[in-house]
Amino acid sequence: MPIDMDKTDVTEADTPGVPLLEVRDLHVEFRTREGAAKAVNGVSYTVDAGETLAVLGESGSGKSVTAQTIMGILDTPPGRITGGEILFRGEDMLTMSEERRRTIRGDKIAMIFQDALSALNPVLSVGYQLGEMFRVHRGMSRKDAKAKAVELMDRVRIPAAKERVNDFPHQFSGGMRQRIMIAMALALEPDVIIADEPTTALDVTVQAQVMDLLAELQRDFTMGLILITHDLGVVADVADKIAVMYAGRIVESAPVEELYKRPAHPYTKGLLDSIPRLDHKGKELYAIKGLPPSLMAIPGGCAFNPRCARARDICRTEVPPLADVTEPDGTPIGGRSSACHFWKETIHG
Repeated sequence: MPIDMDKTDVTEADTPGVPLLEVRDLHVEFRTREGAAKAVNGVSYTVDAGETLAVLGESGSGKSVTAQTIMGILDTPPGRITGGEILFRGEDMLTMSEERRRTIRGDKIAMIFQDALSALNPVLSVGYQLGEMFRVHRGMSRKDAKAKAVELMDRVRIPAAKERVNDFPHQFSGGMRQRIMIAMALALEPDVIIADEPTTALDVTVQAQVMDLLAELQRDFTMGLILITHDLGVVADVADKIAVMYAGRIVESAPVEELYKRPAHPYTKGLLDSIPRLDHKGKELYAIKGLPPSLMAIPGGCAFNPRCARARDICRTEVPPLADVTEPDGTPIGGRSSACHFWKETIHG
């Protein structure tokens, strides 16, 4: 059962038809001496209560920058939001007062960082750091906050939580530290959790345990979950829908089963083909040729065209819109879109 957090409601009730979280046409750039790096170029997506969105792409695709912008922790300067909206229950977080933003960040939207050892304070016990959420946001006494910290540690299945609540981060394994990060994000029972590469540097068994735990908590608390990763293999059983990013843009969006079964963008197909498979034992592992582009010199047309075997003249001159994907007879496929001039060839062969 979910923990009773004595949660204080600071937002309005759900409005029918309004997503829990919506990113609209977001643009972010980093200004350097060498020029402007366009890290996010018109990203749009939505997350509803109880829904898991996986955001996929190689390093430098803009996944984490989008998440940092949502959380309001983008380094400014050099980062700069040049356009777009971030709506929480229909309210734009980019235009609201700083006081209002503080009532949402951490309380209503929380984040799990990929490097737990760096994110946790090494000189404070994990119990103190977990309890701080309740002392600061809920006005609890140290004793009550510590009791809540033990409850949270139990909830994320840290053995002997009562005995280990006074331990320091370095005394836990990588997997246990990641569970502590999950507990910290969960502390105030937020409506949305953003998990940024939560299984990085963990072995395969621990990865599976962390992903299963996230999925269970997401169901129990009916949270919206944004899962940021570069690994298609870790999200197949967790995500409801997937947004694939490349060079700061979403190039494909689809329900998870549809995307795995019929990718509609050459980049997505390349990512899927790169996943190791048991039935390909002994065969050379596929890799997408070339490297992601520099964000200060994104190629004209489709940014993926230098690495795409299907690229034609139009791909080098015209940016493809993120268009709805349909069946061969023109019937729309719900929730599917692709930013490729020739998506029909990719999805329908």
